[in-house]
Amino acid sequence: MENKSVQELQDVVIRFSGDSGDGMQLTGTLFSDTSALLGNGISTFPDYPAEIRAPQGTVAGVSGFQVHFGSSRALNPGDYCDVLVAMNPAALKANRKWLKAGATVILDGDSLTEEHLKRAGFATLDPLAELQLEDYNVVIPDITALTREALKDTGLDNKAVVKCKNMFALGICFWLFDRPEAHAHKYLDGKFAKKNPLIAEANKRAIQAGYDYAANTHQFANRYTVAPAKLEKGTYRSISGNVATAWGLCAAAEKAGLPLFCGSYPITPATVILEELAKRKGLGVKTVQAEGEIAGICTAIGAAFAGNFAVTTTSGPGLSLKSEALGLAVMTELPLVVVDVQRGGPSTGLPTKTEQSDLQQALYGRNGECPVIVVAASSPSDCFHYAFEAGRLAMEHMTPVILLTDGFIANGSEPWRIPSMKDYPAICPPIVEEAPEGGFMPYVRNEKLARGWAFPGKVGLEHRVGGLEKDAVKGSISHDPANHQKMVSTRAEKVARVADYIPAQQVHGDTEGDLLVVGWGGTRGHLQHAVDEMRREGKRVSLCHFNYINPLPKGVEEIFAKFRRIVVCELNEGQFAGYLRQHFQQFRYEQFNKCEGLPFTIVELKQKFESLLAE
Repeated sequence: MENKSVQELQDVVIRFSGDSGDGMQLTGTLFSDTSALLGNGISTFPDYPAEIRAPQGTVAGVSGFQVHFGSSRALNPGDYCDVLVAMNPAALKANRKWLKAGATVILDGDSLTEEHLKRAGFATLDPLAELQLEDYNVVIPDITALTREALKDTGLDNKAVVKCKNMFALGICFWLFDRPEAHAHKYLDGKFAKKNPLIAEANKRAIQAGYDYAANTHQFANRYTVAPAKLEKGTYRSISGNVATAWGLCAAAEKAGLPLFCGSYPITPATVILEELAKRKGLGVKTVQAEGEIAGICTAIGAAFAGNFAVTTTSGPGLSLKSEALGLAVMTELPLVVVDVQRGGPSTGLPTKTEQSDLQQALYGRNGECPVIVVAASSPSDCFHYAFEAGRLAMEHMTPVILLTDGFIANGSEPWRIPSMKDYPAICPPIVEEAPEGGFMPYVRNEKLARGWAFPGKVGLEHRVGGLEKDAVKGSISHDPANHQKMVSTRAEKVARVADYIPAQQVHGDTEGDLLVVGWGGTRGHLQHAVDEMRREGKRVSLCHFNYINPLPKGVEEIFAKFRRIVVCELNEGQFAGYLRQHFQQFRYEQFNKCEGLPFTIVELKQKFESLLAE
């Protein structure tokens, strides 16, 4: 291919889509990992079907994986795609709305049968006309047949051969965007070469066949390349939010010098954290897959009492079940981190879709006056940092911490600069090694109002734990009214004092202007992208994004006072906006809310911000 046919682009969005058995998650992961290894900024959005096994070939069963890669840091996976790879008509129909004008569509021609079209809900036998794709670059290779032809002499049965068609599609995209095949080959060898080398070889051959098809058939007018991003020097790897969370918890345990214990029950989309921690026995990590959510948190509370850095992981429905035991952890003042990977609700809701609707549950979802620290991560890579922070705050302040992530950042991935552990501070829990003169008083407190952490089995450090109220010094059971008031106030003040040990709130952009965009948690990438675009257009817009929710950081009131209007954007019906109204009643808050199981788009954010500026 001559150099003149290669065009350089700043960024590209590709969406791989097909039936839930078509391997689109693996295809997207291999493409995004390859791009990350080339130095591109990447951001991904795996979009799983909500049903465990929807009928094959239907829109309900479509699985997607979107990757945004570019020559600068990708803050989000992009709104609309430049290229759509659709393995069947249902994938084409489900993703038609996400196409950019003039986008390229790669559609498996073998799937364009009357049966497949009917299952996908098409009214005619011409899906291109029905979806009005006349102005798009639609390429229809017979991917299934070409895969069969490429693998006809491998000796594999037809079912195994057809499973390789996703690699054929990957090969097309590798050629189209000038990506090397080496990483994908290495992955396939690592996964299959020892147990089934024939499968590894077949998949590699399918990649090559797709690559050769794109190179030789002249179906594509151009080939494209994307330059590496200018990132801070260091060693990078692609990481998902769930894996980053697990590793951040391991780092906190290491810095505290304590073993990590995780007692959890598998629940979408949090299960990968438990799975990843289960792999870390070499780091002294202990995991228990409990029989239920309640058992999971109770094993963690017991582990905390025994001297472990204790963690439990869940999603919204599981957090509901854990609420009584979380109150027990507050009452006993034991350090515990509860990771809540939020998903659409209520009840079973949308198990594989993202939402930010657990905030009120995290803040208030327990009986009695039961405050906990609440922290929220903003991106796949910073899940590591905020998991570490959750561990630090729990152990140094002797109180439970809820770490909120969500399905979008938990399953998404981006480049992560691997930190040096020497750059992270030591975590210093108030561990009591021996009884002081005059005897051990378990509720004597330090300047953070944290009580001493005395492990069982040490002479002179015996003390009561449990759900009944304790004497403010001795720890014995007390029903005295004045004592209860003192303990309630002390536990609340302990959480409030955490504001002295977290960073002050910052602003992205100018510190004063016409519009302050406020967000929290996993919406940061989309909000920052929209704000940056409007600032380049000369608009006086800034972003104030929160990671520390309870307590709120210092400096918020001063920031809010310098903007003409404030709009709070969140993937719920206004929970954080209501929380801010409680704390800062002097300000008026506009809201922009969304509960579709999807992240914001840049387009809809900018439209909202423009309308507010025009008023």
